[in-house]
Amino acid sequence: MNTSLASFQDAFIDALYERNSTEMTTLIEQPGFLVYRNTVLKGSVDALVANFPTVERLVGTEWIKAAGTVHVRQSPPTDSRLLQYGAGFPDFLNAFEHARELPYLGDVARLDLLWTQVHCAADEPDVDPSELANLSPADLALSRLTPKAACRWAWFPDNPAYTLWRFNREERDIPDELDWRGEGALLTRKQAQVCWQAASVADCTFLDACAAHLPLGQAAEKALEVQPDLDFSELIARLFRADAFASVSIP
Repeated sequence: MNTSLASFQDAFIDALYERNSTEMTTLIEQPGFLVYRNTVLKGSVDALVANFPTVERLVGTEWIKAAGTVHVRQSPPTDSRLLQYGAGFPDFLNAFEHARELPYLGDVARLDLLWTQVHCAADEPDVDPSELANLSPADLALSRLTPKAACRWAWFPDNPAYTLWRFNREERDIPDELDWRGEGALLTRKQAQVCWQAASVADCTFLDACAAHLPLGQAAEKALEVQPDLDFSELIARLFRADAFASVSIP
């Protein structure tokens, strides 16, 4: 790209989002530029709100639009596919002064973000569990399970983010008595539908290890470290039922 063109584009974006842009003074003074700026800003905020429906249900439309406007000005979209906009929004909410009384809000936003990632991920074939069942114990320990692109998980040690997210996502009333403890979530896709279920800290630790390409034996050890009473066979069966894996690599 021509350097002068790139400089112009950078300055134009700065002007759009009301950042210092002395090179664009003449353009900014044009009557129509404010209309264009407001249109771009509104479109970005609307996309952000649409991508975080659970957050919107928790805090209300006006609140998330106000927070979204601040976020968009700080971190405007860098991809024309606005369906994927908002990767930094959970961290923004964690640091947002007006969300201090809602310490779980960033984690709920992370689950909305995971939902979108699962929804947009490429299709991959399912793995037949018999590929593991037919291995010798030695080969089983050395084999590797690769999670699908349409498989996302997270463990939230400080709050029941999954319960808060699930009940609001399903538009159900949150129970009056909520057990305030850490929770995990597993999101996958079946027959083009995003599915979700609770996940234990062992589930999430095991999937982290698989994503890091550790052999099955080492991944199992890490899961057992965080949950010594783990029924590993049941964990594997549950993750296969959720269509969590894209491949089995056999030595």
